[in-house]
Amino acid sequence: MITFQKIRWKNFLSAGDQFIEIPLSESPSTLIIGTNGAGKSTILDAITFVLFNKPFRKITKGQLVNSINEKGTVVETEFEVNGRQYLVRRQIKPNKFEIFENDKLVDQDAANRDYQKYLEQSILKLNYKSFTQVVILGSSTFVPFMQLNASVRREVVEDLLDIQIFSVMNTLLKDRIKESQDQGKDCDHLLAIAEERVNTQQAHIDKLSAINEDRVREKEDELLNNKDSIKVLNADRSKLEFKLKSEEPKLDNYKTVKKDLEKLKGLRVKIEHKQSALLKELKFFSSNNVCPTCTQEIDTEFKTHKCTTLDEESSTYNKGLLKLEGQIETCLKDITELEILNKSIFNLNNDINNLDRDLIRIEKRNIAIEKQIKSLTDDQPNVKGEIEVLESLKANLSKTEKDCANINKTLDEYTAVSYLLKDSGIKSQVIKKYVPVFNTLINKYLQSMDFYVNFTLDDEFNEVIKSRFRDDFSYSSFSEGEKQKIDLALLFTWREVARMKNSASTNLLILDEVFDSSLDDSSTQELMKILRNLGQSTNVFVISHKGDILADKFMTTLRFEKINDFSKMKDVS
Repeated sequence: MITFQKIRWKNFLSAGDQFIEIPLSESPSTLIIGTNGAGKSTILDAITFVLFNKPFRKITKGQLVNSINEKGTVVETEFEVNGRQYLVRRQIKPNKFEIFENDKLVDQDAANRDYQKYLEQSILKLNYKSFTQVVILGSSTFVPFMQLNASVRREVVEDLLDIQIFSVMNTLLKDRIKESQDQGKDCDHLLAIAEERVNTQQAHIDKLSAINEDRVREKEDELLNNKDSIKVLNADRSKLEFKLKSEEPKLDNYKTVKKDLEKLKGLRVKIEHKQSALLKELKFFSSNNVCPTCTQEIDTEFKTHKCTTLDEESSTYNKGLLKLEGQIETCLKDITELEILNKSIFNLNNDINNLDRDLIRIEKRNIAIEKQIKSLTDDQPNVKGEIEVLESLKANLSKTEKDCANINKTLDEYTAVSYLLKDSGIKSQVIKKYVPVFNTLINKYLQSMDFYVNFTLDDEFNEVIKSRFRDDFSYSSFSEGEKQKIDLALLFTWREVARMKNSASTNLLILDEVFDSSLDDSSTQELMKILRNLGQSTNVFVISHKGDILADKFMTTLRFEKINDFSKMKDVS
């Protein structure tokens, strides 16, 4: 089970530079209220963003950054899974994504691991779609289970039943099947090569009775040509090395120029700040004859003198800024030229390395040629050694034949297992076992909300809905209030299944404006009864405009309000 403990954010949407923190496990029921735009629904975007790098509502990642402060966006959540304590932190401007396990940062570079995939598959064991189906309901941007397409519905249920592993196994198996098929295609080719090598070696042994003088001469000519090539390559290398030694000292000034540029930029910022302050002060004295603070009249002579002085200082700073911009431009030009030089030096080093590789290749080839020449010019051919090579080639042929037979056997086994791992195999059997459980729970929750229909899902998660009079209905044929009852029943069903399977079970449940929409008074009362019966392990958060009506029904009430364009939160319970 995932026990969410707290979530906090700053510079996120309408929140400013001070953290807004909400405890998630302290109160069994919490009401979140506030006017439109106050930030009460921000918790939805915060929880999904920090866990899955995407907000709950249709908001771009750039829009998540507070539009006033424009940087320093931080969202953190703390939770516990199987006795292990986790903290997940995600930031924008600067971008950062960190996972802490028992106060220790999880290595982001270990085994080239996909950090997000590690969070979803190894810690949460939930993806975005499954999380929203068991944790959140009611937002206008939320897509209820019954509005998902068939493949996504199946994916959600597989997550809840903890059988996604079969899909993962099937994906891995497909790769192995393809690998085995590719190996099988290569078998005939590999066998032909092995047989050809045996035949070639046998022919070589048969002809190895005399020294082939033409071959010796050919090898000697190749050796001479290679030596000439080495001379040319060494000459080219010397030229490049000389050029490199002459160019490298020119880069010594690079760091100094960059340091000067940073100093100039810093000075520019300071001057601009000072200039801004001067202009502000000048504007004050120019626009005011009376001090707005003490209401005393400002002396005209003092005011004139002050404006003149400030204007002169501003002019001096303008001249300084103009000169400074010229210096900055000069530094930038120097840096550009040095970077071009650096690239040229890099290319020179690369060319030298390429020449070194060519030299090594030719020298290795010469060693091989010299060995061949010695073998060819010996008084007696090494027939015994060649026979040993032949036996080795024959052994390789036999091994290749066995390997090909094993590949075909393995492919047959993989194919059989793949059939079991398909959607129609093991997973289908597990789902069939649980479908009656789903339907029992769904109808239990529907009846508790005074919605008396027979709602069933088939093995493909298509609905069959019949009234008391056996009239057929579909989800889309119901009113918005009736649809919402079905959505709530499914939400509670998935949470109950998750608890039973201990797969995607969590303490957190968020209902966004559910009580503000299509539910009548009777349904509202029944829904509250369901929420109260969820148990101590569930922490319910309800976002609503009906604070005056619902406040006495919740243990804790949090109010969000806008103060000076920033969202603030108060505990008013």
